[in-house]
Amino acid sequence: MKLFKSLLVAPASLGLLAPMAVTANEVTINDFNAAEEIAVTNSRVDGLEARFNNFEAGSFSETTVASFSVDAVLGAIDGATSETTSLDYQFNIGLSTSFTGEDSLDIAIDSGNTDQSVLGGAMGFDSNNALVVDGVSYSFPVGGATMVVGDATDISTTFTGACLYSSFTDYTPDDCGTGNSLGAGNKGVTASIGYAFDNGFSVAGGISSPETEIVGKTADLYGLNAAYSADSYGLALAYVTDDGGAGTETTTWGFQGYYSFDLADLSVGYESQESGGTDKTGYFVGLTFSDVGPGSVNVAAATYNGTDGLFTSAQDEKLVYEASYSYPVNDGMTITPGVFIREDTTDDTGVAVKASFSF
Repeated sequence: MKLFKSLLVAPASLGLLAPMAVTANEVTINDFNAAEEIAVTNSRVDGLEARFNNFEAGSFSETTVASFSVDAVLGAIDGATSETTSLDYQFNIGLSTSFTGEDSLDIAIDSGNTDQSVLGGAMGFDSNNALVVDGVSYSFPVGGATMVVGDATDISTTFTGACLYSSFTDYTPDDCGTGNSLGAGNKGVTASIGYAFDNGFSVAGGISSPETEIVGKTADLYGLNAAYSADSYGLALAYVTDDGGAGTETTTWGFQGYYSFDLADLSVGYESQESGGTDKTGYFVGLTFSDVGPGSVNVAAATYNGTDGLFTSAQDEKLVYEASYSYPVNDGMTITPGVFIREDTTDDTGVAVKASFSF
């Protein structure tokens, strides 16, 4: 902008001096105040600069941030479900802006092609080549707590977990096998609040209702969470109830814990669920070796039954196993090859390579 100002001032000054030479017999040099004229010109340029800056600031908010990520997976599952190789992808857009510096309006948009193959389902992708708004939420401080309200927003948004494991497949999810409690979802419209104490403890709670009727006769979801974290270990507990509306109430307890050794990080998860007099349980165990060459190794085992990973005492317990090696190529790209086995009637075995990009 200084260069722009100089370019305007120079010709203006020359234009003011030229008439003085032509009419020198009529005026003297003392009749012309060049400094005053240049000051006037500077003032006009400053006004133009201010208007330009105001236009620039009003066009796009300085607090708005966009983030993008792409996951692409090449692999196959050998079993009755599929014996073909497929390529699947998922594209995610995250938009975030702040109005006060302490709040945040967040929008998640997803797309992918993974309805096309069994492998895509194993990796947790979705969307079937369509852009889908995956959630709209607004978080803001309430006293010392953080409040989150939104649509398609999980009640566990403000929950604090105790899981250090990063999953390779969707069969062993990031919430250490506690997706019904510490990773509880939503019914539609959600309000969740959490508070973190200075001593490592935290508490949270949330409620979610369908858009058609908030806290009414339709099924609502309620949840509570408490957690504690220290330098080398952490514990987390959650209680979630789906009141079922006019149907059956379902109650789930979930537990997570981790302990960091010199060699690896151990993460465990356990859930117990009761619905209509039927009890189910499920568990997860995972190890993360952080410093293996340029990357990290993850191995895990968890109960799996194709829906929520929980089994009754009368059901045959089935497990899923996975092992993967994740290494960063650079700041924006990570490659993760891995294998997994899912126990079912055919004991499916899968192998895949995932490339993750963030920008």
